Amino acid sequence: MLRHRKLEHRFVKHVPDSLESGVLYVSVEYGIVSHLCCCGCGEEVVTPLSPTDWRLVFNGETVSLSPSVGNWSLRCRSHYVIDRGRVIEAGSWTEAQIAARRHKDKAEKARYFGYPAASGSAEKLAPPAATSGWWSRIWRWLVR
Repeated sequence: MLRHRKLEHRFVKHVPDSLESGVLYVSVEYGIVSHLCCCGCGEEVVTPLSPTDWRLVFNGETVSLSPSVGNWSLRCRSHYVIDRGRVIEAGSWTEAQIAARRHKDKAEKARYFGYPAASGSAEKLAPPAATSGWWSRIWRWLVR
């Protein structure tokens, strides 16, 4: 059960040492969003902003964060979506679902940053997923 159903956002340069409950701290400069877990357990949740992690949308009034926030490492194991400042409870996941998502995240990072997903792998590096056109041709030429 979630304690907080709404989050107020604050754009900050540095996330404060002591976080207020019900506040989503956004540091665009450092590419992180931080808040106290919406279940009320008091644990700090940090979501890095990047093409392979979370994305933030500010519509001029409210903030949305995607994908969902799954606190699988915390005791509470809460899972929720932050959509236009509203906190929407999402279903809990099994250990198998969590492991599969973590594996997919690692593979997406490997593809984006252009390194093999498994260490020691002899597979050729692929261009980052976000590239196309002339950059792909240059990449293929470089990794030959």
